[in-house]
Amino acid sequence: MAEIERYYDAVPRAAARVEDFGPLSLFVRAGAGWPYYARPALDHRGPAVTAGDVRRVLARQRELGLPQAFEWVAEHDPLLRAAVEEAGLTVHEHPLLVLGPQDEPAPARDERDGAAVRVLAADDPALAAAVAVPHLAFGEPGTGVGGAGPAELAARAGEVAADGTAARVAERIASGHTVLAAAFEDGTPLCAGQHNPVGAVTEVAGVGTLPSARRRGLGGAVTAALVAHARAHGVRTVFLSAADEDVARIYRRAGFRPFATALIAEPAGSH
Repeated sequence: MAEIERYYDAVPRAAARVEDFGPLSLFVRAGAGWPYYARPALDHRGPAVTAGDVRRVLARQRELGLPQAFEWVAEHDPLLRAAVEEAGLTVHEHPLLVLGPQDEPAPARDERDGAAVRVLAADDPALAAAVAVPHLAFGEPGTGVGGAGPAELAARAGEVAADGTAARVAERIASGHTVLAAAFEDGTPLCAGQHNPVGAVTEVAGVGTLPSARRRGLGGAVTAALVAHARAHGVRTVFLSAADEDVARIYRRAGFRPFATALIAEPAGSH
């Protein structure tokens, strides 16, 4: 738990400034990219968080034009939930799973149902398409086969290339902050995900399958490849948060075990 807390605090600092609100820290991204959130201040030893503290952070987020969002681990900061709910936010629960130093991952499979999994370099010609796959996946939540397929992928790949998203991922790959893996069939990425190492801890994030290619085990294959890469490069603790229990079952098959509950708080209707 302590390692994961330090990780959650460290990751945004590479691309954000931190504003101090006593028991809470607000991360404000410097430059383009997905905005960050507020979370409990690392190693805070002062008074417990209150709804007033939450409201002050919310006011600052509104002032800066940022999403009004808090993220934390329920078991580490159990008092924060009552404070954010009193301040008017809705809390969403997500299973947090871990593969610790003593845990054995499920055997990695290089191929699944004809699709080959590989790690992409920063200059890989398929990078934009691989980055685009999770965008389409999360646009059609769930684990059932959906409608978005290769045509939609080609269009979204053009968008992430044009708006700079693919270039930002390439920079993170080149700097060692992100590792991106994808499952390919006939040159087209059907599933992609990443892990983002900080020292001996990493989070697997953004694993998504093209909706038309679901139910083929691709998410598990990509996750296994990411875990294998992390372990081969000295990572001891790999963790992730799942959207729900259906998704968590996929990760349990890859060797992850339930560990805690990740909480996200935001205004009602924005999740």
